[in-house]
Amino acid sequence: MLADTTADPEEDSKRAQSGGLSANVSGGYRQGFKRFTDFTRPRIPGFLVSAVVAIAAQFLSDHYGAPAMLMALLLGIAFHFLAEEGNCVPGIEFTARTVLRLGVALLGARISIDLIMGLGVELIGIIVLAVALTCGFGLAAARLLNRGWRLGLLTGGSVAICGASAAMAISAVLPKNEHSERNLIFTVLSVTVLSTLAMIVYPILAATLDFDDVTSGAFLGGTIHDVAQVVGAGFSVSDEVGEVATLVKLIRVTMLAPVVLIISLVVRNRMSELKVAGKKPPHVPLFVLAFLTFALLNSLNVIPKVAADFAGGLSRWALLISVAAVGMKTSLKCISEVGRQAIILVVAETVFIATFVLVGLILLR
Repeated sequence: MLADTTADPEEDSKRAQSGGLSANVSGGYRQGFKRFTDFTRPRIPGFLVSAVVAIAAQFLSDHYGAPAMLMALLLGIAFHFLAEEGNCVPGIEFTARTVLRLGVALLGARISIDLIMGLGVELIGIIVLAVALTCGFGLAAARLLNRGWRLGLLTGGSVAICGASAAMAISAVLPKNEHSERNLIFTVLSVTVLSTLAMIVYPILAATLDFDDVTSGAFLGGTIHDVAQVVGAGFSVSDEVGEVATLVKLIRVTMLAPVVLIISLVVRNRMSELKVAGKKPPHVPLFVLAFLTFALLNSLNVIPKVAADFAGGLSRWALLISVAAVGMKTSLKCISEVGRQAIILVVAETVFIATFVLVGLILLR
């Protein structure tokens, strides 16, 4: 019996369509993979160099007690030549910008509204007011010292909120000029040094004023710039002081998103009014939106504790790596050109927030 060899046009059409669809899907995957590799390949060397510098900084911090952010910054400056030319340039730029924003966004996973509200409305009010007034003080003081408003916002926000992390987040939404990189590296360096000094001096001051554990923790968490130094200073006194200091510090970290959002909106509107050319910041920066989303999910207990701890650790490493990249982008010569007025500015902001919080806590006792 002969086999039926008559072709079925409908079946042939289905097979052709299926083959064409498979080819299109396969081609789409290949194009997507090619775009991915084209984007990542030139950025890998610079990112890896930044990561190695960050690991070295963490090693120095773990074994010699030096602040990891400060070490990453200084080691990065030593490798400034890598950011001038060569294969590492695209990766360093990417790390200083995109990895930074990832780190800031993941900070939100550490925020829990329930824990913060447990501190009491009066204490929360003092801290929130201290953040707002310090930002305003930075702007006013910068004007008195004949420095630009960008530097005033940058230093004021970093002192008021969370040191280097805030400086880098605020810098991401400020319009750029020829001094932007210099001002950022100066701010990160200065607030890190001042945080380290405060970590030593402020616990002694709290003991001299005979503060109890809660008041001592509130003072340390409300005045020291960087999170790591707050934790170090608080737990060096006692576990209770360390826990309160960390919670109070988280109030200031929570203020990062609204402050950056307000700055972004004001800058955007100002550029529109003055018809300034250039790329305007978005209405709501994506990393700020991600920060708020993570904070909300963590407050609703949607994020498991293990995942929140992992996000917090990843955030810290992302910020450390991006600080190393920022250091690579700036030379010591640029930092030396910032002027003594800038040093006076950041010291004055530090004294202002410390005095305000101290007086507020004394009145609250």
